[in-house]
Amino acid sequence: MERNENCVTDGIVILWVLFLIQLLVMQLASASAPSNALPGCQQRCGDVEVPYPFGIGPNCSMKAGFTLNCTSSNGTHKPFLNDVEFKSISLSSGQARIFNRVSAQCHDAASGTVTYNKSWPINLTASPFRFSSTLNKFTTVGCHTAAFVTLSHKTHKYWSGCVTLCEDVGSLTNGSCSGTGCCESAIPKGINSYYVWFLDNFNSSDTYWFSPCSYAMLVEEGAFEFSTSYVTTGALRDRKLPLVLDWAVRNKTCRQARRNRTSYACVSDNSECVDSGNGPGYLCNCSKGYQGNPYLPHGCRDIDECANKDTNPCPGHCKNTQGGFTCHCPKGRNGYPYINGTCNPILTLRVKVAIGISASSVTLMIITLCIYIIRGRKRLMDVKEKYFQQYGGRLLLAEIGKKQGLAFMIFTKEELEESTNNFDRSNVIGHGGNGTVYKGVLKDDHVVAIKRAKIIDEKQKEEFGKEMIILAQINHKNVVKLLGCCLEVEVPMLVYEFVPKGNLFQLLHGKSPRVGVTFETRLRIAVESAEALAYLHSSASPPIIHGDVKSSNILLDDRHMAKVADFGASRPAPMNEVQYVTLVQGTLGYLDPEYMQTYELTHKSDVYSFGVVLLELLTGKNAVSLEGPEEARSLSSKFLVAMQENGLYELLDDQIKDDEEIELIKAVAALARTCLSIKREGRPSMKDVAEELGRLRNLAEAKLFGTP
Repeated sequence: MERNENCVTDGIVILWVLFLIQLLVMQLASASAPSNALPGCQQRCGDVEVPYPFGIGPNCSMKAGFTLNCTSSNGTHKPFLNDVEFKSISLSSGQARIFNRVSAQCHDAASGTVTYNKSWPINLTASPFRFSSTLNKFTTVGCHTAAFVTLSHKTHKYWSGCVTLCEDVGSLTNGSCSGTGCCESAIPKGINSYYVWFLDNFNSSDTYWFSPCSYAMLVEEGAFEFSTSYVTTGALRDRKLPLVLDWAVRNKTCRQARRNRTSYACVSDNSECVDSGNGPGYLCNCSKGYQGNPYLPHGCRDIDECANKDTNPCPGHCKNTQGGFTCHCPKGRNGYPYINGTCNPILTLRVKVAIGISASSVTLMIITLCIYIIRGRKRLMDVKEKYFQQYGGRLLLAEIGKKQGLAFMIFTKEELEESTNNFDRSNVIGHGGNGTVYKGVLKDDHVVAIKRAKIIDEKQKEEFGKEMIILAQINHKNVVKLLGCCLEVEVPMLVYEFVPKGNLFQLLHGKSPRVGVTFETRLRIAVESAEALAYLHSSASPPIIHGDVKSSNILLDDRHMAKVADFGASRPAPMNEVQYVTLVQGTLGYLDPEYMQTYELTHKSDVYSFGVVLLELLTGKNAVSLEGPEEARSLSSKFLVAMQENGLYELLDDQIKDDEEIELIKAVAALARTCLSIKREGRPSMKDVAEELGRLRNLAEAKLFGTP
């Protein structure tokens, strides 16, 4: 029995010792964490810290307006100022967060009468608080809702407002607050009270059945996310949302407050004064290198920067100082230690020599490479200059300068390479006997066609510049325009306007069926092509012989307008003093029979070739066929035999075998027959051909529209 009593006594003594140790630990912990409140005053209310100059109860705050009440609600203590519940108070930012209830107005869907109308005003006029104009938004939710904010229910002087519209639930979008079912607006600075007004006569009874309530609140930006359910239900009514307040020591600036040291709030050493950004007043902050409460004597304490390696990295020896710290690299290293990783090993003489030799070697290699690159570029420039001079580039530049209004450009090789993606095969739009044509896009987004020839006659090099000037001056709507050239390469490149819809050969003989190529369209193409050739023969100065007239050299734009081109031919060259000729080998099926005997190219050679193009338009057949007996492979031979045997109709394209047009077709065929005369003397000029085709076209149009 006595032993049991001794055991009980020992147990009680042990419990008392443990209790006293716990009290001692708590006192030491509280002593190491300085209080943010005045001595003897409560520092926290529930989960909310209440730092001085605020205080709980009398004589614990700086002055009236900073005093809060710590009220118990459902067993939990919460700080209040009047009826405003506080969520947090920050000394460093000069801000506080409170809970604000949502104001609401609800209607009965059947009668339209107001069934609920509650505005939750906030009045902070006798306090240091102002509603933050940068962190809050006035937000309205509902359909056909207009809500405004005033200073109180006694005044209609609005300082913010918002209007929402919506037709039905389907027009609403979750998360969107841009006017449909939800809107928000900014508020001005310096406001310390607010009251919500709903505009009664704005709400529409048409929406009461699915949107019975309207809501409005001042809320922290980003703390409210719109949901369509808020419009269709009463889920938002009386709900609490966070609201940000700016606070300051009112109503003096720092300069004014310092004049009276007795009432000056920044009492701590190492503290600074900052003017408020929301209404008159000021805040106190600890100076750089210090933290704590600047409103309490000795409240700003030195920060031990060496204790926090994340914000103050020091790879060497760190020493804390008042308001800062010093950092030194470890022994055997030097550098700037305040930036992590900059303490480098101190190099020995041997290492320095090795590094110096290596650096010198690398530098020498770089210099050698640079010299090699510079010399290579110079050689390239010399080659480019050689070609430029060889093809009369200087003369061409001088002539371009003399002739005002001449839109002719000299391109660099790099410009054309860039425009064609280095002459990528995907940009090829045509092949000729002497070269390839690429589609290019210049820097100004202008689309062009670039002819890249394979070879050039040595005799043509000296006259190339003069020839370019002559060709550049050709200006006819049915002739492809020469826009410029590049002379920096072994074989010059020519730049033409881009014609998008292919050529006549593709239209007549392409893989896709010829749909809608009427006789009227073919006749118009013939007229336009003939007028272009007549212009080259008669109006150009000096006259120009095309030399390679064929259906693939007649390009078509978006409206099927004909444009005569010379992409298959080589560069033009002078033959004598009165005519300007394009030297070509020609194309089988289009060649003038006399040219095959004499090798003399004349204007009538183009007439013969154009006659073959007329046959292609009438028959839809190729100029040369690889099938059948040899005497029937030439379209011109087959045509001439058919004309002698009165068999033209069987030779015509099925699409134009129309009795109404047969007389005009016969007239075009007769004209083609004269163009195909074996002797040049029997052929008409291109001017006569163009005039005759123009006359036939006028007859066709008169017949089509019924004009006499």
